[in-house]
Amino acid sequence: MRIFWKNILAVLLLVGGLYYMSQSNFLITGQSQKVITNELTWSVQRLVSKESWVEQGGYLPLNVSYQLLAGAPSTQQRFLSVGLSSVKRAKGSYLIPTLQSLFSQSSPEERSSMVVVVLLADFDVSWRVSTATEIKTAFALELEQGQLVVLHVPQEMYPPYTGLKRNYNDLPERVSFRSKQNLDYSFLILYSASLGQYYLQIEDDVFSAKNFLSTIKRRVAEQEAKKTTWVMLEFSALGYIGKLYKSAQLPLLARFLFLFYQEMPCDWLMGRFRDLMTQKEPIFFKPSLFQHMGTYSSFQGTYNKLKDKDFEEQYTNPSAEVYTDMSSYKKHFPKLAWDAGEDFFWGRSPEKGNHLTVVFRGPTLVTGIMVETGSGGKDLLESAQVEIGHDVITTEKDRSCKEFQTVGTFKNGLFEIQEMDKKYTSASSCLRIQITAAQKDWLIITKIRISTKLRTSTNQA
Repeated sequence: MRIFWKNILAVLLLVGGLYYMSQSNFLITGQSQKVITNELTWSVQRLVSKESWVEQGGYLPLNVSYQLLAGAPSTQQRFLSVGLSSVKRAKGSYLIPTLQSLFSQSSPEERSSMVVVVLLADFDVSWRVSTATEIKTAFALELEQGQLVVLHVPQEMYPPYTGLKRNYNDLPERVSFRSKQNLDYSFLILYSASLGQYYLQIEDDVFSAKNFLSTIKRRVAEQEAKKTTWVMLEFSALGYIGKLYKSAQLPLLARFLFLFYQEMPCDWLMGRFRDLMTQKEPIFFKPSLFQHMGTYSSFQGTYNKLKDKDFEEQYTNPSAEVYTDMSSYKKHFPKLAWDAGEDFFWGRSPEKGNHLTVVFRGPTLVTGIMVETGSGGKDLLESAQVEIGHDVITTEKDRSCKEFQTVGTFKNGLFEIQEMDKKYTSASSCLRIQITAAQKDWLIITKIRISTKLRTSTNQA
């Protein structure tokens, strides 16, 4: 009898053990089950937002199970949480360079004020293991200090994202890709809701501008001082890059993306969300703080050459003096168009023959010139030409060059030319914008940017 009960007990222990193993994270489902010993994951509970009415009342429940792959969620709220989702790409990988840029472009004080949340959203366990291992190796300090968290959401948490309706006549593969991406962002945003006062959405293939967090903090303070409704501030014109939200609104945004995940791409949905939350117009800030670096898209590895023309990482024009005979409005002096930053030159209605002249500190071999004018389609430069000059001369009023040659004219308020050195092989001492016809509107020159290269011994000023 004693042997009988021992056998029964052994069977129960075996069945219990098999059940426990079948529920653990070390088994995966497939054509054949095998133990994955390298993916050490454990479930983690997200912090519930105390500022959101959706969360406070338990309305519109969205229950998601998260697996923590690296790092530990901080219990102390930071100023900024930065979220990005990443999947296995057919060509190239930009996740590690993106993370390196986020941290390297931030000061120690800025890094202590933010937490970066990475959702590894691919269901290829081998890719997740290798990617998580690479992150642990490259960012051990950031993980230890609570500045980086790496997550995964199991596939069973996702609603169907194949065989969906083909809105906008998209291919079935494209519909599946963008629908799953919406779900990825929904889960990522929901987890991040209480980690920071503000939440920044980026993609996994971007460069960051130097001290982007301090710039964001300053812009937020300026926006709050206006006492107007805002839902989303945009620090890049591209896709779902550089979009800033108040964290109190994230639980609602997460549910919005989840509810309409199969209807349209995420950047379209975020525009609808902004409208519904009564922000009437987009709020863009220039220069952009993030630049797309990827060459190949995460969708089927297709070629992607998108670039944000307003991004300036650490741009610096050569040293120069800037003169003009146009009347400046208030403190919008001509030098502001030359210097890096957000300020600009603002002049009253220009007359034919007016000029803005840049005099270089030394002879410079110019390879490219870009001049942008206007703001919101107004105060554009209507008629002007761009010239380069040689032989600096000094007058009673200012400095200029003895002779100039025209390199091109403005079109729709914009001038741009590249590879100038193929035609203009000698170094220049001046750059001049010459007004060729009077205009009634005032003039804003937002930026003058040139590219240069070292002169050879044959180049003369």
